[in-house]
Amino acid sequence: MHKFTVTITREIEADTAEEAALLLYQELSRGPVPDHYSVTDETSVTTEVKLDRGKADEFASIDHTADPGNW
Repeated sequence: MHKFTVTITREIEADTAEEAALLLYQELSRGPVPDHYSVTDETSVTTEVKLDRGKADEFASIDHTADPGNW
């Protein structure tokens, strides 16, 4: 299995880094889940990904840990 770093970017005005993180947390807990991500693989190649919300919601509703391909 490969390792990826998945990043979302938001520009947030705050007085401290902790406040910015808390404001992002607040935004994520109340609003829709983001669908734009930067994904960096083990070789440091970064790809911009925009998810289809319907397909992403369907994927999220399935327990993928039961898939033997994930073991």
